[in-house]
Parts: sequence; structure tokens; C-alpha cells
Amino acid sequence: MRTRHTHKPQFALRCAAACALMTVPAGAAQAQQTAQSQSEAIVLRPLSFFKVNDLDFGDIIPSNVAGTVTIAPDGSRSRTGGVTLAGSNGAPARFAGLGSFNRQVNISLGSNTIFITGPGTQMRVRTFEIGSTPTAILSTTPTRFRITTPLGNYNFPVGATLEVGANQAPGVYNGTFTITLNYL
Repeated sequence: MRTRHTHKPQFALRCAAACALMTVPAGAAQAQQTAQSQSEAIVLRPLSFFKVNDLDFGDIIPSNVAGTVTIAPDGSRSRTGGVTLAGSNGAPARFAGLGSFNRQVNISLGSNTIFITGPGTQMRVRTFEIGSTPTAILSTTPTRFRITTPLGNYNFPVGATLEVGANQAPGVYNGTFTITLNYL
């Protein structure tokens, strides 16, 4: 039986959990304070997957020389050319799912490159890399993996390279990419 799931990161659910905090100060006149937060959970059906977080290249400073910013699957960030990395933010996309132990899965991209848009010239995102062992470049041609966790649950990060133009206009740039999993 083959099951095909396509995932577009911008429409997926985000898994988050938070807790209520309660503080009781010490002393004769005790006052009680509470704070509340929301909690969410995702209940998975077998042979599914979802986005945990988006691909984030972080804050960058362009110059009059083009360059690139790469987010590796392990979360490290590097640059080339005239791009300066600002701050320590940035993270690979992360996906998780539920299959079954030893099941094979084909993973592919909807496109080998995408363009993100914002206030200036669009920027190209390319060379999507999955954090498998060993890491592998994803493409529109499926790559086969095996689920090795006894319970069949898995998660994987995806990094990529962003091409930043010379004198790129400041602002927020967004785009989407599609990951498709075929459980075999």
C-alpha cells in the first residue's frame, strides 16, 4: 500500500506547549499571582507528518556585493560574499511524523528552487538539505529513507541556501516550499 502526503510548511500546524506559572512570595503578607498560557497538542494518525517549524535564515545585512546565507540541518549558519550575519538567530525547518519501524519512505521537493518575496528583488532559495545520517540534498527526484525508530515516530530538519542580491532592500521576505513523503 502506498500513501502519499504533501506538505506545504506555511499551512501546517505548529506543535507548542506552555504551562501555567504560579508564584507565592515568602514573607508574612503573602500574595498569590497566576499567569496563564495556551497549550496545544497534535495527535498523529499513522502514515502522516507535519511541520514543527519554518526555515528561517535569520537577520542579515546586505552590501553592494551579492552573497549567500546557508542554514545547515544542524542549525549552523554561514555566509559567503558581501552578506553579514546579524545576531545568532536562524534555524532549519523541522518536520515530524509517524510511520512504522523499518518502513521505507520516499522524500522529495516540489521544486529544487523557490523564490522568496518582500519589499525588494526576490531572492532564490536552493540546495535543500535533509538532516539524515548522512545528510542528503533533496530534489524533485525522491530520496529513499528507512524509519529506524522502534515506535515509528521520526523528525528531520531541512536546511537550504539563500542567494542575497547586491544592495538587497531591507525587509521581511517570505516564500513556501513543498515536501512530499510517500510511505512505501
